[in-house]
Amino acid sequence: MTDYIYNSQGKAVGFIRGKYIHGMNGNAVGQLHATHVYKLSGQYIGELHESMILNKHMGNLGNIGNPGNPGNSGRPGNPGNRGARNYGFPDVSMHLFDQ
Repeated sequence: MTDYIYNSQGKAVGFIRGKYIHGMNGNAVGQLHATHVYKLSGQYIGELHESMILNKHMGNLGNIGNPGNPGNSGRPGNPGNRGARNYGFPDVSMHLFDQ
């Protein structure tokens, strides 16, 4: 089963495979360490919460470094729109997926 990541409007913008986050085109764009989300370059972006990447005001958790390129995992298919969601924190997925 694919774990999708959604923006605040409910659109699937990416998915998780192992410790990597991929765009809907299959290209790796980020890393996941527990709930902490980083760009592939290692820059901290935000927290994974309820299948969204949110700014929970945790401060700057630093840079974890570049893990290399995990490659393209292929397109997972589109799960459709799940509906708009608001968890009280800003959606920052656009910083990872360059929307």
